[in-house]
Amino acid sequence: MPSAGAWSASCVATSNESTEHTATTNRLPLRGLRVIDTATLFAGPFAANLLGDYGAEVIKVEHPAGDPLRRFGAQRAGQSLWWKVLGRNKKSVTLYLGSERGQDAFKRLVHDADVVIENFRPGTMERWGLDYGTLAADNPGLVLTRVTGFGQFGPYAGRAGFGTLAEAMSGLAAMTGEPDAAPLLPSFPLADAVAGLTAAFATMTALHSREHSGVGQVVDLAIIESMLGAMGAQITTYDQTGVVPSRMGNRSRNNAPRNVYRCKDGRWVALSAPAQSVAERVMHLVGRGDLTEEPWFASGPGRAAHADEVDEAVAAWVADRTRADVLHEFENARAAVAPIYDIADVLDDPQYAALGSVTSLDDPDLGPLRMQNVPFRLSETPGEVRWAGPRLGEHNAEVLGRLGLSAETIERLAEEDTQ
Repeated sequence: MPSAGAWSASCVATSNESTEHTATTNRLPLRGLRVIDTATLFAGPFAANLLGDYGAEVIKVEHPAGDPLRRFGAQRAGQSLWWKVLGRNKKSVTLYLGSERGQDAFKRLVHDADVVIENFRPGTMERWGLDYGTLAADNPGLVLTRVTGFGQFGPYAGRAGFGTLAEAMSGLAAMTGEPDAAPLLPSFPLADAVAGLTAAFATMTALHSREHSGVGQVVDLAIIESMLGAMGAQITTYDQTGVVPSRMGNRSRNNAPRNVYRCKDGRWVALSAPAQSVAERVMHLVGRGDLTEEPWFASGPGRAAHADEVDEAVAAWVADRTRADVLHEFENARAAVAPIYDIADVLDDPQYAALGSVTSLDDPDLGPLRMQNVPFRLSETPGEVRWAGPRLGEHNAEVLGRLGLSAETIERLAEEDTQ
């Protein structure tokens, strides 16, 4: 069993990390932390992804047939590009947890782990004899992070849960979209990303608690709750005012101007002026400084109530100029505006380039491969994308071999339930 605090000690770079990464690896802040990632698709794997970015050894335990993410989304040369991103910095081990042999190997794997991340339906781990009590009996410092749609108890706990359902049930979809159109769901897994970030934070919180108590605990994270928490003051506003947020398109009920505007060259910009001084500068810039003298202009809600008039002035000014000219004049006026980018624009942007927001690595399956970099910079112990999602079972020999399992046993484990 790893002692409390053992995960923060130094460890030697693992054998699959190249020599040029060794110096950086020794500076990774989560080096020595061992995470077992059994979760599938997005939220749980993203949490493990974040921990791996900062040096945790993340062992991805996959069904011998392969994680569903390997078959999800865009493919190139038979490789899932989603897998290459969310599987990065992880080691792939194949185990069938529905068999006694697979369960035994998993228990041995967890014996010296710090964290297990799982997203099975409540009761599944218990049915397999892999409940927290059993796992923690040999490893009382273990943190078990359980990521599900609805949590471990309550009337919906047994339901299948995905991020889309959380986006629907949190109030997000109801207030997203045009006023006279249908509720709008995001076209990417937003709730899963929010839940993944929350799960990573929850895991580190539990590990910090272990530093003081010496014992681990269970993290019960419901995706509906993490998405609800990201919705700001909606609950409190309803509680105190009775107002149910409605769809407003790109506008805000709290301030104006706040919208998207089309430029002369057909490109778009987004504008928000939540501060009084910024709103005044925008209106002077677009030649309607007279509106700033109106009594209603003195507050965000007042401007929002007159959004038609404010938007008409801004939209007309923007429509007479190219996007480059709009951005230039707004910058000179110290007013906030941004171009609406597609992903190709992101890759050409000098600010992203300066921050190093996109990294490139040499993948054995796809060759040069670009993806988003680690999500934040640490001045002394930065994170690093060291490799993309590995091949199925690539680390069976390395990881299971150190448990003392023979090559024959490892091969048998990898072949279970693959039919």
